[in-house]
Amino acid sequence: MQLSAAPYDERLTAPRSWWFLCFLAGASLALIMVPFGTLPMLAGLAGGTAAAAVVVSAYGSVRIRVVNGHLIAGEAKIPASALGDAEVLDAEEARAWRGPKADPRAFMLLRAYVPGALRVTVTDPEDPTPYVFLSTREPERLAQALRAARDAADAA
Repeated sequence: MQLSAAPYDERLTAPRSWWFLCFLAGASLALIMVPFGTLPMLAGLAGGTAAAAVVVSAYGSVRIRVVNGHLIAGEAKIPASALGDAEVLDAEEARAWRGPKADPRAFMLLRAYVPGALRVTVTDPEDPTPYVFLSTREPERLAQALRAARDAADAA
């Protein structure tokens, strides 16, 4: 099966300020290496910055897509037909659903630097997951794409 063009595709990239923190991590390692000389100090700067950049890049590379009637969020692939209503959450509601309202059985794709979120109920009776919680910068657009995918699956 070949994937068609996705009606929704979002990468939850890390904020720009985190890239500056990568440089600070490298500078910290360089300071640790100062007693060993100039070359180890420069290697610490380069190595620390590169290692921190790899971590930030990996953390910010997660994607949320709606493709061929499926919601693909990180490693999860859920058919749209198994999803119910989507609730758009503002920053305050999202914080509550990440904390005291959270269900430990829920699938959560969290990114603290993304204030908005979408909570989608799982309607599959075989699945113990009560809902899917997704951090997203465009919750309304994602909810619309999921509705369209679910409607297309119901029509088929």
